[in-house]
Formats: sequence, C-alpha cells, structure tokens
Amino acid sequence: MDNFAADCLVLAEEKLAAGKIDRRAFMKIATLLGAAGPVALSSGEARAASEIVFCNWGGDATTHYKKAYAEPFEKATGIKVAFDGTGPSVGKIRAMMDAKKVSWDVMDTTLGVAIELGPLGMLEKIDYSIVDKNKVLPGLANEYGVAGYIYSTLIVYDTTKFPGKKPQTWADFWNVKEFPGKRSFRRDLPAVLEAALLADGVPRDKLYPIDVPRAFKKVQEIKKDCIFWSTGSESQANLRDGETVMGTLWNTRATGLIEDGKGRFAPSWDGAIVQSNAWGVPKGNPAGKDVMKLIASMQDPGQQIELLRLLGNGPVNPAAAAQVPAELKARNPSDPSHLAVSVLADNAWYAANQTTLTPKLLDLLAS
Repeated sequence: MDNFAADCLVLAEEKLAAGKIDRRAFMKIATLLGAAGPVALSSGEARAASEIVFCNWGGDATTHYKKAYAEPFEKATGIKVAFDGTGPSVGKIRAMMDAKKVSWDVMDTTLGVAIELGPLGMLEKIDYSIVDKNKVLPGLANEYGVAGYIYSTLIVYDTTKFPGKKPQTWADFWNVKEFPGKRSFRRDLPAVLEAALLADGVPRDKLYPIDVPRAFKKVQEIKKDCIFWSTGSESQANLRDGETVMGTLWNTRATGLIEDGKGRFAPSWDGAIVQSNAWGVPKGNPAGKDVMKLIASMQDPGQQIELLRLLGNGPVNPAAAAQVPAELKARNPSDPSHLAVSVLADNAWYAANQTTLTPKLLDLLAS
C-alpha cells in the first residue's frame, strides 16, 4: 500500500505537469492522501499543544488551508493538523516505538501492518465508539486499523490488438495462444498470486489461504511472456508504447491510460483484486483520543468522493455509492457492480506471509 500511496502522488504530479489538473486540484489530492497540510512538520520539529501529526508518504507540502479533510476538521474542532511526509514504514514505526519517542498521531499504512504491529503493542486500538464501523466496507476495519480508501489491480488491454474476442478474465490473460503478445505484471507479491490461482480455476471465494506452490507454478507458465513493472508509470508505458498487449494496472493508472488512449485501451474488472489503506494510530500518540475524531471526520462520503473524482481512489463508506456521480461510476473500484466481481485481498494472510514470500517470488521472476 505504501507503494500505491506514493504512486498516487506521482500520478498527481504528472497530471499537474501535463496541465490536466490545476494547482488547486493538485493540493486537494495531496491533502486527501495525507500528503499536504497546514504545516509541514519535520521529524524533529516541535508540535503545538493542540495538534494532530499525520504521517504519510510525502509529496509537495504546502501551508495552504485549502483542504478537503484538514480544513473542515480544524473548523469543527479547533485542532490543527500537521503533516510529516517521511513515510510510516514498518521499520520507522518499530524504531519510533523502540526509542519511546512517539511523534505521530495517525499514519497512512495498511491493514496488514495493523494486523502485524497491533498485537505487538505498537498501535492503539481504533475507538469504534468514535469511529463508525458501519461507514467502512465489510472486511476493511480491524482492531488496530480502519480503511480510508481502496484501489484495485485489474486487467487493461489494447483493443487494437484484439479486433475480435477481447480478453476479460485471468484465464484469458494466461491464454497466450488465443490472445498472443506480451503481458505486464507488477514485480511484487500483491495481486500476482491471486491472479494466477484465478487463472488456474480457483473460485474467488476459495483463494485464501493461498496455495503458494500452485500459484508459483502458474506464474512460471507465463513468465516468459511477461514484462514486470515496478512503478505505476511503467505499467502505463508498457501498454502505451506497444511493448505489451495487456497488463495489470492499478485502477488509478488505468483511468488515465484509458482516457488518454481515446478508445485504444479498455479495462476488465472481472477478478480485480481490491486492496486498501488503513489509518493506524501509534501507541502512546501525543494527541490521544483527538486523533479518533479526525479519523471519524475522514469517513465523510463527500470527501471520499472528492478523492475518487480527483485521482480514482475508491470510497470505503458504503453510503458513498449512491452519491457517486454517474460519470465517475465506471472508474470507481468500490462501485457495487465492480465489487461484485472482485476479490477482496486477505490482509491477515498478507500480514503473515508477505515478508517471507516476496523474496521467493522475486527469485522466481529473475530465474
């Protein structure tokens, strides 16, 4: 998830440079991702007495108060929000807790990290008397973390390469005879193993726990026909430049590619793998319970729809679905029609397995 959050900021910067969004829209995106705030706070800077420090994955920090999350919260509570863009990696969280010098109040992390670090005493429990569990899609709220947005990994294909039948499923993605040409995959664990098992005939509701040997064997089958990407911009470039005929993209990158392609590219949401961020609170955070009020305020469906409009991140508040404008539904990963055919990633499985399995997958791809 940290890679995805960082990619969202890169994508916003690309849109700004290309003139597709203005500075105001860029600042809204940065704020909604937790990348900008009324104050940019370095790790050693002093904090105000009544202040929440939000650690995210960086970006073009600003002192402007034109925000979608911080401004209404500050007006409602009088509590300032400052942002630290150094990135809440697991290593940094552990180091902060070991040093017993907690400077952050809320972090843009993942549910997997919450599952991993919460039971170790490094995270506060989410106070669901303040934060509303009913304002989160099922499966995206746990004891130590609650989602703020979702995204999907889905298939995008070049329509000019397939004038007849179009690839729609992961089985099609693996079918190089009927759908010839290079494919692209992310060079990382999330979504790769699920896609492999779906291609091998495993039902969506039977994926977890993942049969790793079976998935690795299936990945081996298609490896020679694949290009593996590390960044969101690479995933777009592979298709745009004609190096591949289809590929896996985050829905945020898919939207831009499809719009720019003017009919050349098309998506398939069948079997899309859904992941989410999570707001996490470090144990002993200086702002105490006030941070729960901030998390609760970020559950507002209107603010979540604004992030969808600007960048494509899906709302996690179920009430948002009925409020999403018609022109945004096709790109919304949390639209009910998309969720009905998608797979919700098992965060507990990733918390238990990602660290040990990622090097093994990379070895397989490199062999």
